[in-house]
Amino acid sequence: MQGAPHILIVDDHREIRDLVSRVLVKDGFRVSTAADGKAMRKTLADSRIDLVLLDLMLPGEDGLSLCRTLRAASNIPVIMLTAKGDEIDRVIGLEMGADDYLPKPFGSRELIARIKAVLRRTHETMTATRAEPRAKRYQFDRWGLDTGARELIRDDGATMPLSTGEYDLLIALVERPQRVLSRDQLLDLARGRTANALDRSIDTQVSRLRKKLERDPADPKIIKTVWGGGYMFTPAVTHE
Repeated sequence: MQGAPHILIVDDHREIRDLVSRVLVKDGFRVSTAADGKAMRKTLADSRIDLVLLDLMLPGEDGLSLCRTLRAASNIPVIMLTAKGDEIDRVIGLEMGADDYLPKPFGSRELIARIKAVLRRTHETMTATRAEPRAKRYQFDRWGLDTGARELIRDDGATMPLSTGEYDLLIALVERPQRVLSRDQLLDLARGRTANALDRSIDTQVSRLRKKLERDPADPKIIKTVWGGGYMFTPAVTHE
């Protein structure tokens, strides 16, 4: 499971979500599920997703609209799923930015093959066109975080050094302020799931970050523990 692609299934039929989940997990994928657009957005915000299986016919905002919105905001590959087999539906789905299209019912072997093909193409495209991401400057509490210089700067101008693990965790937190994130989600976001799911290193990294960020690490105000839930980055965050 280490490093396995993370697939998000968006379908309003629980039986289909469960069936497809079992097929994908059996083939070594990690899986999350969502019944509608709202749940899809929450999962995308809280997890690192490698591909979305998106049903066309959803209650409320339909799959085409969600695909268009998703494509405008990210490069996560999308495979549209639909009970409709009309050519016009396939064309519209692809025009909205879907990477592939699979009509229901479909076989498990075909589904797996399509997913692997899209992931392979996406990886090749990203490798060929990869560029340094545009640097950002985040502001929160009395701190500024410059992603270009990878520097954490206090409001008095002092620079606080960060290890790679601390930096990756802080980026995951500042990009999702005021959200409860579990240890499992933070491992996924900060380390690309290269650690074991039971790894407690997130607690160690949080403790180290608190010593650098908090006025009183024993009474943290910036990174709060949510018992039974994980951690929450509490300050408002702005960026430029």
